[in-house]
Amino acid sequence: MTTKAERTTAFIIETIAPIFIKQGYVGTSMSDLTKATGLTKGALYGNFENKEALALAAYEFSINKLLAAIDERLGIEGNSLDKIFSLTKFYRNYDMFTAELGGCPVLNIGIDAQANNKALAAASRETIRIIEGKIALVLENGVNNNDLHLPVTPLQFAKQFYTMLQGAVAMSTITRDRKYLSNTVAYLEVLVKNEIKK
Repeated sequence: MTTKAERTTAFIIETIAPIFIKQGYVGTSMSDLTKATGLTKGALYGNFENKEALALAAYEFSINKLLAAIDERLGIEGNSLDKIFSLTKFYRNYDMFTAELGGCPVLNIGIDAQANNKALAAASRETIRIIEGKIALVLENGVNNNDLHLPVTPLQFAKQFYTMLQGAVAMSTITRDRKYLSNTVAYLEVLVKNEIKK
């Protein structure tokens, strides 16, 4: 059973996470957070040491949601191709998934934090490594099971694959045109079918 303090902490994180993702670390003020939560600055600092601790907890909350969704897509029954296509299907509607998060946490926080928050910047880089590793594992299993033939190592292919997905996320976010996302996903699916499927 959770305590009142644990419930308050969870409420704070869940409430402020989309604000940090949408507005960035510098763009989010303590008054934004007190207004959203209905709590005083003292109450927030009673649960978190400082604004950076709040931002890191918010980022971790959002990333855990994203990683769980990716795990769900890559964990389906089937071969490696089924898993890769499950992931591309997820990214085709990625903007809808991330809308409730305040945007893409990897992109938004990753870019925003580079110049103003080393801890968040490091966390975003670690997230990228984790996601690339998950994709690489599926590809490696595909090679080992003779489903796929890769021209490069699984990790190298996974990095390029994820780069194209995140590039499409960036372009669709900047232009507010989701065709960047849907067209890139369609291209990646053709690439997989034509270039690496055995």
